[in-house]
Amino acid sequence: MPYTPSLVPSPMSCEAAELSSTDPSAERTAVPRARSGGFAAIADRFGATASFLCAIHCALLPFVIALLPALGLGFLADHAIERGFVAFACTLATTMLVLGYRRHRRPNALFVLLPALILLLVGVIEDGEQAAVAHVWLVSTGGSLLALSHLVNLRLSHVHDANCRHG
Repeated sequence: MPYTPSLVPSPMSCEAAELSSTDPSAERTAVPRARSGGFAAIADRFGATASFLCAIHCALLPFVIALLPALGLGFLADHAIERGFVAFACTLATTMLVLGYRRHRRPNALFVLLPALILLLVGVIEDGEQAAVAHVWLVSTGGSLLALSHLVNLRLSHVHDANCRHG
């Protein structure tokens, strides 16, 4: 019996397709595989962490607003900082989730992203001085959903193979 090399794919190579059972001389074909490593995974993890910290910041800000100037952190209560951070978080999330969708072709993360963006944008546009509770709720919930959308995207982008570090 002749030696046949194993069809175990390497982590950076393409996934090997099955050989035709009717034609023993058929050549192997490779199917490209989406990778979950690299910049996309790091950006998704960064986005999830930043969105979660944003949600915590927005939820706690009404309680610690008096302490911020004493700690030299008064700039964190500025609406311009909040709007800039929300714009950055929304741009990062939209970019990474669209790139993730192009890899895994499942819209689950985008379904979480859409309400997150709506809540965040309405929360930032809403006057925080007039409706502080609504502002806090909208931005905190939107930031939490934004973090969740990054985590869903990470999960969908993960490819299980022989090199997975988990069992």
